[in-house]
Amino acid sequence: MKNKLLKEFLEKNNFCRAKLHFLASNHYKVLAKINNQKGWFIIDTGASITFISDKLVNKFNLKIDQTKGDAQGAGKEKIKTQISKKNILQVGIKKFNNYTIGIIDLDPINSAFKLANLNKVDGVIGADLLKRGNAIIDYQKNYIYLK
Repeated sequence: MKNKLLKEFLEKNNFCRAKLHFLASNHYKVLAKINNQKGWFIIDTGASITFISDKLVNKFNLKIDQTKGDAQGAGKEKIKTQISKKNILQVGIKKFNNYTIGIIDLDPINSAFKLANLNKVDGVIGADLLKRGNAIIDYQKNYIYLK
């Protein structure tokens, strides 16, 4: 299916699209909003949840739930995690209400980006949002479609 046909088909079926930005690190990032505050987020299909940097809790107006836990990364180490519930997450014009967001230390990711001469990111869009939004990524035209 050609890209123009894909776009028309998805928009006809109530998908909304947002521009993806391809990075030299072979990641995609997208401009998104949490609680109406803009930030840059990496798309990571391997991340189980969407999360932001623990240094940006105030920027995104997050209320931290008292529950703390550990997230499992790709390696052996557990990652200390906090949770914020009942947020509004928006990618393009698609809004997701009552959204739970994880809060972690993003310094290791941002340090790697700095070494590669890339800008910091505010967070990561994980598989939870990709699944909830029935995400389709057009890798040829660099768009993500969400429903």
